[in-house]
Amino acid sequence: MPQPSKGPRLYLRRRKGRTGVYVILDTGAAEHSTGTSDLRQAETILAGYIAQKQRDARGSSPVAASDFLISDALDIYAQEHAPTTRDPVRIAHACSALLPFWGALPLTAIKAETCRRYAKSRTVPIYGPQLEKGTGRRVVGHRPAAPGTVRKELGTLQAAVNYCAAEGHTLAAPRVTLPPKPETTGRALTRAEAAKLIRAARSIGAEHIARFILVSLYTGTRRDATLALCLHGPNAKGGWFDLERGVLYRRGTGETDSAKRRTPAPIPRPLLAHARRWRASGQVWAVEWRGLRVGSIKTAWRSTVTAAGLSWAPTPHTLKHTAISWAIENGMKLETAAAYFGTSAATIERTYWHHSPHYLADAVAIMERRVRR
Repeated sequence: MPQPSKGPRLYLRRRKGRTGVYVILDTGAAEHSTGTSDLRQAETILAGYIAQKQRDARGSSPVAASDFLISDALDIYAQEHAPTTRDPVRIAHACSALLPFWGALPLTAIKAETCRRYAKSRTVPIYGPQLEKGTGRRVVGHRPAAPGTVRKELGTLQAAVNYCAAEGHTLAAPRVTLPPKPETTGRALTRAEAAKLIRAARSIGAEHIARFILVSLYTGTRRDATLALCLHGPNAKGGWFDLERGVLYRRGTGETDSAKRRTPAPIPRPLLAHARRWRASGQVWAVEWRGLRVGSIKTAWRSTVTAAGLSWAPTPHTLKHTAISWAIENGMKLETAAAYFGTSAATIERTYWHHSPHYLADAVAIMERRVRR
């Protein structure tokens, strides 16, 4: 009597003189290598393999929510939709975080209580000192994931479910309950603190961070858009400085717009002078390191903040917050600020408008009048 099939499973294939690698064994199918020795990554690949196998078996007809696995929804979303977005890597990271908890559950398991349990269970690793060159970092513990991180991950889950329902893969799209949107600290840099950051960046040899700070404070451009700014004309994959006309184009010629608006804006004269000097010195990018475009500033930013010796730890996004706060404090009108910074008027009014000298100015004038009897 033949033994029942064990189904798809992982097996650590050991190799002489080399690191072992996990492979997927499946009765009646060829061995499939995951290409990794990391168990968590291998489990994610196995989940995708199982989801694809199930889709092939059921064909193209819509499936009831009770029979449609969440791993299927995430896999379809990651393969079909993520490549068409501006940031497929972010979606991949979110799916990797969601799969261990949600992957084996059907869509009907998406409820407020389950979403709350996911938020409580979500942790991120704490890394200790680097062991030795080439060996990576050592995980010394775990801490709860930030509420904003969990909210973004659950937002990706909702987007995946909505996409599968719209594409006819399933008959229903349950509602994902998101945790409350975290409140922003509302703290902006003072001019003295901004100057300290620039001096600290230059003192540790991180001139690219000093330039990043200048561009961010003068234009309020978001971090990723700032890192993609070119000094030599139109750029397909990012924005660019038109140094002849004095206009900053935050969006590349080959990019589509998104919820994070990247509107063109005139370049303030001090920054225009800086940018022209940078281009004359041979720079291609507004923020570059040894002639190359900078992809990430995490390490250099952390070192700069430490060297500056501030009493708190600003993030790169603090620079955009600071730019808008300073502009409003100097009297910029609400509609003008929304257009210049590519931020909605509602956000400007809710977050920054109380800094304006025009804020409730009429009310104050009325309250200061002498009452006539």
